[in-house]
Amino acid sequence: MRCEARTFNDIRALGGNSTADERCFAVVDRVSQANLALYRTFMQPFVRALVTPALADVTHHLHPLRLQYELFSNANPAMAPVAGWADKVRKSRKPTAADNPFTALQEDVSRQIVATLDAWREFNESVAERVFISAYGSETIQAAAGVDPRVALPPRRASKNLLQHELIERRIADLRSRISSGGLREALIRSLLFAGLDRAAVDERGFEALRRIRQSLSDLPLSAFKATVREQFDMLSIDPEAAVAAIPSMLPADIAARQRAFNLICEVLSARGRHSSEDLNRIRRIGSLYGIDGQVSSNGNLAIASNPRNEPQSRAS
Repeated sequence: MRCEARTFNDIRALGGNSTADERCFAVVDRVSQANLALYRTFMQPFVRALVTPALADVTHHLHPLRLQYELFSNANPAMAPVAGWADKVRKSRKPTAADNPFTALQEDVSRQIVATLDAWREFNESVAERVFISAYGSETIQAAAGVDPRVALPPRRASKNLLQHELIERRIADLRSRISSGGLREALIRSLLFAGLDRAAVDERGFEALRRIRQSLSDLPLSAFKATVREQFDMLSIDPEAAVAAIPSMLPADIAARQRAFNLICEVLSARGRHSSEDLNRIRRIGSLYGIDGQVSSNGNLAIASNPRNEPQSRAS
């Protein structure tokens, strides 16, 4: 498995939408804006008056898209025996014979499930596209929304929402004010993100290394770990130099703890094998921030120094 970064230019390279498509999306935008204005004017005051924070929290957790996962998670007491069963299966696991009929049956069922899901996806996407074009491609609907269906030029781009802009600016200001806050955990995650920023892809080896980091932070719930990663990434996005420069102030005075953290960073980044020159430059910079020396081996990988800078090198007798 491999995830690669993409930009709008990659989407544009596939071929842009036609003028007719752009008119449909322009209608969607105007209808959405009208619905939002109607909601804020007539419904939002009643919702705010009737919905308490406790009720909102319950509704949040009972959302179908969230509930379908939590029903089969440790949050459901009925799933408690599954952990014990899984542990027994791990301990007694053994490979099956090549001629085992259940293995062939498993493969056949797996292929049928994949084919069924693919067929359902194609059918669902085809129906959704036809319904969308039938509704928003109608000249009557377009005219009612203020989009001239006879104009050949692409519609004017939708204006930015002022409320969204205000929320973004507020979020950026909050992140800037907390760039220097946090401890070794935040510094470790920020360092990893910075060291790997030049990479435009990640594969299953990188995810496995991150899973090991999660295990080393056993006191941190998965949701909190994800939130911390997003927050540190956002800080690097809005002001990379300030975010990197703040890392030393977040590190403990214990040089051994910093050495272990730096070793973990190198382990994660080495999961993909050979480093690029930019990777090595970033790792060296992280090492200098941690007070750790790193050397490049003959095959282009990073060799972690066993001695921090503020400790004298031992001399051979």
